[in-house]
Amino acid sequence: MNVVSIASQLIGGMGVSLEIFFLTLLFALPLGLLLSFGRMSRYGIVRTLAKIYISIMRGTPLMLQLMVVYFGPYYLFGVRIQSSYRFTAVIIGFALNYAAYFAEIFRSGIESMPEGQYEAAKVLGYSKGQTFFKIIFPQVIKRILPPVTNEIITLVKDTSLAFVIAVGEMFTSAKAIAAAQTTMMPFVIAGIFYYLMNLLVAILMEQIEKKLDYYR
Repeated sequence: MNVVSIASQLIGGMGVSLEIFFLTLLFALPLGLLLSFGRMSRYGIVRTLAKIYISIMRGTPLMLQLMVVYFGPYYLFGVRIQSSYRFTAVIIGFALNYAAYFAEIFRSGIESMPEGQYEAAKVLGYSKGQTFFKIIFPQVIKRILPPVTNEIITLVKDTSLAFVIAVGEMFTSAKAIAAAQTTMMPFVIAGIFYYLMNLLVAILMEQIEKKLDYYR
């Protein structure tokens, strides 16, 4: 089997990997921001719950979390698991996991902002919401881009963990082809795909960072 043939067979799996990647970011980034607010809440119970959640999600393997999300409804509530739920479970598991990491990144960025900016905005008549979204948040985005980029690059590679609950992403396709054809070439091609995806992410994030240079 030649390289072109193997690559064409991996295209379908790559599409699934990209779906997992984009849907995870779509849900994990806003959820992470909400969690960061909970982590900084003035209410102790909210802070504690957010801290416990983040600790659990960061302290246990993503592979285990995917299995809990997928098998949990059956073992806990006796709900029959449909095969169509596999992909949904992957997105839920990835989003819940990455939201915890993004939450800590957002929190560190927000807490690094000088108090004087809040006070100045208050003097100028800005509400708390206006202060955050018009003054603080754009600067926070600039500061947190490097760690966010690292997490996004990790996410590209972590999409391969979807095989745990039999979701046919690119790595799963590569394993199947390698087993059938007794060749390492599918893994090599899959590795190149992952590298190119991460290279594009790095270039895109670098361009965004350059455009935000005026916040220095």
